[in-house]
Amino acid sequence: MHLLAEARAGAVAVAPMLLGVVPFGLVAGAVPVAEGLGAWAAIGLSGIVFAGAAQLAAAEVLAEGGSAAVAVLAAWVVNLRLVLYSASLAPYLGHERLRRRLGAAYLLTDQAYALSVIRWSAGTDPESRLPYYLGAGTMLWLSWQMATIIGVLVGRAVPQDVPLDFAVPLVFLVLLVPLLITLPATAAAAIGGTSAVIAAEVGAGPLSILVGAAFGVAAGVLSDLSSDRAGRPPDQPTS
Repeated sequence: MHLLAEARAGAVAVAPMLLGVVPFGLVAGAVPVAEGLGAWAAIGLSGIVFAGAAQLAAAEVLAEGGSAAVAVLAAWVVNLRLVLYSASLAPYLGHERLRRRLGAAYLLTDQAYALSVIRWSAGTDPESRLPYYLGAGTMLWLSWQMATIIGVLVGRAVPQDVPLDFAVPLVFLVLLVPLLITLPATAAAAIGGTSAVIAAEVGAGPLSILVGAAFGVAAGVLSDLSSDRAGRPPDQPTS
């Protein structure tokens, strides 16, 4: 019962984030159909890739006549952040069996990662970690698949002036804002975001995410070091 309660807690914690995830899923379902790739391509991408930004990147490449290999590479580049996420989760889930860790890897998303790390860093029973994570991840997965199917079915009926694309940055803003409570985190977000936008404007494409990540990490580290030299704890709130 304790483990079931943890899974339920994970599902409940991620539920408010569905306000941004569901519109994003609608976009992920509608875009491949609008680009002529077909409904099954949209549903397949959501089931196999299960990563909105990577799905849209792959669909864009295929729609423009690119090869499947290039589409896979584009999705892989966009999802490189998940390598960092998984490395961060490894100390918490390293005791689990390989099969369970592979299942957790498939369900890894920005939302499930953020919620789990925040909860686990405060100190939790090791056996309760995976159920909480799976509760959040499964809730997201089910919502994403349903949103994709709805997007496939009704995407063309949505007026073009309805800004569904706004759901994409909204999803990440919902995750970002609550974490901006320290100076290093704020510096990393500001510098990383600005760098990514500049890189995208000069034509870096999906690589702009990596550029933003690199500059953001560097800014966070430098801010952390500066705080240490000034004698201020790096995790002290900015306000």
